[in-house]
Amino acid sequence: MAVVARQLAKGDKIRLSGLGILRVRDRAARTARNPATGEAVAVAASRKIAFRPAKELKEAV
Repeated sequence: MAVVARQLAKGDKIRLSGLGILRVRDRAARTARNPATGEAVAVAASRKIAFRPAKELKEAV
């Protein structure tokens, strides 16, 4: 687990054969809206882990 976290932190992709690819994507700062009050809320930029399934996994499901 620590190896995966280190590789993702460096910005590397991790390919899991037959399963898919993990990579980090940067999300820009944006303005969102609180649905209860309608108030505008600032959402800071962040980094998220994205998963793209392999063809084999898609076909199995």
